Amino acid sequence: MADVASPEPVKVCVKAAAGAPDVPGDCPFCQRVLLTLEEKNVPYELKLVDLSEKPQWFLEINPEGKVPVIDFGDGKWVPDSDVITAIIEEKYPNPSLVTPAEYATVGSKILSSFVKFLKSKDPTDGSEQALLDEFHALEEHLKDHGPFVNGEKISAVDLSLAPKLFHLEVTLAHFKGWSVPENLTCVQNYMKVLFSKDSFIKTSAAKEYMIAGWEPKVNA
Repeated sequence: MADVASPEPVKVCVKAAAGAPDVPGDCPFCQRVLLTLEEKNVPYELKLVDLSEKPQWFLEINPEGKVPVIDFGDGKWVPDSDVITAIIEEKYPNPSLVTPAEYATVGSKILSSFVKFLKSKDPTDGSEQALLDEFHALEEHLKDHGPFVNGEKISAVDLSLAPKLFHLEVTLAHFKGWSVPENLTCVQNYMKVLFSKDSFIKTSAAKEYMIAGWEPKVNA
């Protein structure tokens, strides 16, 4: 039987913004965990970590030095957003965010396609088309099943996709002057709905920190 939600907040370490250690930084995997906690109304204590100068206390609890990590109250710090969100679902089953297995990989290649296109210096390398192909596939799925990946109800796959799509929207507009085509109306609506959710607004990094975070990768 799943545990009932504890009144004690869970502790979660996420990336702090570069140059602004008191606000969340540009990590889509951290935001995914925070979104999951918010959507399930799980109380949490946020610990912001400056990844450019990792504090000793953080390296002691997590020698790999990666975020996000979470402590559910037993003193054990759990890494990896896939693992963390699965445990949250198990410990706090209501409301359910379970995505049907057949939809679990919808949009899963968007992040890698986006990063390749963002870093590309060659307009003929096919990276833009590869990203467009992913968006067309998402459009077709949402047309048949939307407004969310699993229909009317938001689920885990949406909470994984939302931060990645926001990073994509902000950084491609800034560095490439690129945006998701207007004719992909289901995708446009999907992004609008996700980005306007209270949980998303509360957990999202500011655009300027997102751009600053991606700049070194773009110019590498």
